[in-house]
This record gives sequence, C-alpha cells and structure tokens, in this order.
Amino acid sequence: MEKKITLSVKDLKKVIGRREIIKGLSFDLREGEVFGFLGPNGAGKTTTIRMLVGLIRPTSGTIHICGFNIREHFQNAMESLGCIVENPELYPYLSGYNNLLHFARMLEGIGEERIKEVTELVGLTERIHDKVKTYSLGMRQRLGIAQALLGNPKVLILDEPTNGLDPAGIREMREFIRFLAEQEGLSVLVSSHLLSEIQLLCDRVAIISKGAIIRIDTVEKLLSNRERVVWRLAPIDKGKQVLAAMTEIEEKEDGTILTEFDEQRTPEWNKQLVEAGVSVIEFHRKLPVLEDLFLELTGGETIA
Repeated sequence: MEKKITLSVKDLKKVIGRREIIKGLSFDLREGEVFGFLGPNGAGKTTTIRMLVGLIRPTSGTIHICGFNIREHFQNAMESLGCIVENPELYPYLSGYNNLLHFARMLEGIGEERIKEVTELVGLTERIHDKVKTYSLGMRQRLGIAQALLGNPKVLILDEPTNGLDPAGIREMREFIRFLAEQEGLSVLVSSHLLSEIQLLCDRVAIISKGAIIRIDTVEKLLSNRERVVWRLAPIDKGKQVLAAMTEIEEKEDGTILTEFDEQRTPEWNKQLVEAGVSVIEFHRKLPVLEDLFLELTGGETIA
C-alpha cells in the first residue's frame, strides 16, 4: 500500500532581485522514509529548507505539510513540523532538561511527560540534568532533535545533522535517524555533504544543482547498472585500443581504464587483452557509489 504523503512541494520558486535562485522544485516525502537532499555549493539547498520551515517566503509554488498549505494555514502546518536548521540553538548554562522545558512552554499542551518521552527517545536520560556546556557535540545534536520532537511532528527536517561528529557519532546519528523513520513513522528530510552517509541512510535522494532538481529516485535505482571494472594495463595505449573495440571505456587521470561490469563478457575481455600482448597488471570490480553519480550529474561541482 502506498504510504501517506506528509510533505508535498510543487513548482517551488524563489526570485531575489532579477535572479531566480530556486527554479520550480517539486518533490514529496512519505510517511516513514528518510529523504536525502544533496546539492553542490550554491545550489539552493539551504534556501529551499528555509522556505520549507517558514523562515523565508517562496516567490511562487506551494508547500503542504500533512495537507496544510503553509501560506494559508501556517500554524497548522508548523505543528506537524520539527526542524534543525544549521546548528541547534541551545542555552549552554542551562541543563538539557531546562532547555527542553523552556521550549516546551512555547508549545500548547506539552508538559513534563513529553519531555521525559523525547529524552528517552534520544538516549539522554542519564545526562539530561547536566548543563549543556558539558555535552559532547553529538549529545547537543541529540538534544536539538529532542527539542524538534517535542511537538510530536510528522515531518522532521535536519540540516547537516552529522556536521562535526566523529565517525562513531556519525554512525550513532545515522542509526538514530533510521529508528525515527522505521519505528516512530516520521518522514525525515536530511541535508548533508557526506555522500557516503546519504547512501547508507536514505531511502530516496534528490540531487539539486543551480536551483533545480536534476535527479530524484531511490538510492538503489540511482546506482543501478553503474558497477564498473577498473583495469591497469601495459602498454596503456594498446590496452585502450583492444578494450575500446569491445566496449565503451573511460580513461582516468591515474592511468587506469574503466569499463562496464559484465559477468559474462569481462573474462573474455581479459583473454583478448592477453592474446593481444597486453599485460593485465590489475583489474577489479568497482562498486557503485553515490559520489560518482553526483559528480557526473553536477559536472564535478563540489558538495556543500
């Protein structure tokens, strides 16, 4: 059964002066999925997120959160949304508990029971009464997420949730976000520059470049048919000639050659190279990674 759409963006545009920053973005988030939002520096990723959470107004287009148009029913829409844009804003000289209490007082009907629930959910029960200034960066991120979850949102937007974390903290955050989606049923939109993490974390990914979405699909479909074979040959020119007669090739700067991976044909290519007097110094399968696709689609632009 098709899962319920919790966030729907249609033809979203933002014009500043004469410059169109965001060029008609459209995408949906479904209940219980983690959605990756990727874009090179200046692509419009942060501008889009700021429009989604109501910090800036779109020039045109619509944003619906749990069926509510944020322009027409802003309060209702925001009640279903939790977010951390850039770094969580916390009071370092207050305890984690008092930080949550302070924010809970801004929300109708949120009391101590809900504070206890979100504290347990993010795994801070043992440290919740310590001052935030004593927290590690990972703990501050988790407290920020607890704050975002106070109002029982259906949609959670996280801008760079693993920023500054060490490898153990990144893995912990990844597992926690998956838990929120799979066990709590939240729709989570994650903006990140860590392509390997997005590949491991997300169900679907949107790649944005120059204010427009250029690909949106499941990670599996984005990477399908992208497995390659890396060849190191001598002499290289003769090797390229032999391989190019049998399949498409791509020459890399390090002197290696890439071809498609074909379980039936690759052994034959190896045989043909040897028979042509080409030494096959090395060849191995290269598993597909999101970074390769990203660089290809964005023309080699850097991620940020």
